[in-house]
Amino acid sequence: MTTGLKPMFRLLVNSLALVPWWVVAVAEPVREAANPSATPVNQLLVSGNACGPTALLNAFRFGNPDWQRASNSIAGESDKQRVYSIIREYGMRPSATMKGRPRWSKNGVNLADLCDIANEMTRGLFLPLVSQEVLFRAPRESQQALLKRVLARLNTSLEKGLPPVVSIRRYVKRDKSWVALDAHFVTLIKVPRTIEKGAASFEVSYIDPWGGKACQGAVCIPESAVLAEISSESPCLEADFPQASVGKKLVRQGEATALTVAAILGRW
Repeated sequence: MTTGLKPMFRLLVNSLALVPWWVVAVAEPVREAANPSATPVNQLLVSGNACGPTALLNAFRFGNPDWQRASNSIAGESDKQRVYSIIREYGMRPSATMKGRPRWSKNGVNLADLCDIANEMTRGLFLPLVSQEVLFRAPRESQQALLKRVLARLNTSLEKGLPPVVSIRRYVKRDKSWVALDAHFVTLIKVPRTIEKGAASFEVSYIDPWGGKACQGAVCIPESAVLAEISSESPCLEADFPQASVGKKLVRQGEATALTVAAILGRW
């Protein structure tokens, strides 16, 4: 028996020696944007309500060479000019969701219109369509399943070379009802590939167009009730982003508030 196994053992060792090191190496625990050293774009060069076009430009810029073609094709010699180009050329076109109004206004841009902008910017560049998805629990979907679904979407988009744009929205409980106060777009550039069974959160790195800076935070199952009477019924995930000031100035003293992960735009 021992003699018969030796040739098989030598064959196994020899075959492993032929496998490239990157195949047998342990996978990195995180997935990162293809171009992490890119320079973030600052929306404040243009306007306080330019987070959508700016977050989208950051997504293309931090993406792989294919998606970078979209950012490189935008007219302008500076980031300020490039953001203005996106707004003038694509943002001022009629909205498909708000009849009689342009996509971009003093209130910014909504997710559906931003998705249309993204797909028009990449038209003719031989790039696949960008998709959008609202990140609320589906019927019979648990909070844990939602957390895994969101992580899977983020991972897939990063894997396909396009850092996902995430809509975060602040809610406040006012007069016994949950009210949306403000919303913002950021670009995710690093997430874990997997999470342990039973995990209630995962850490992320993102580019905040407000100031054009890299930030850290976490996506969490809410510990307190959000858009629900009790925490176990919360239909969405919470964005624990300490560096994000979205809507904080609009919260009154003593009010319950939460910054939520509302929706995502990316490639999957």
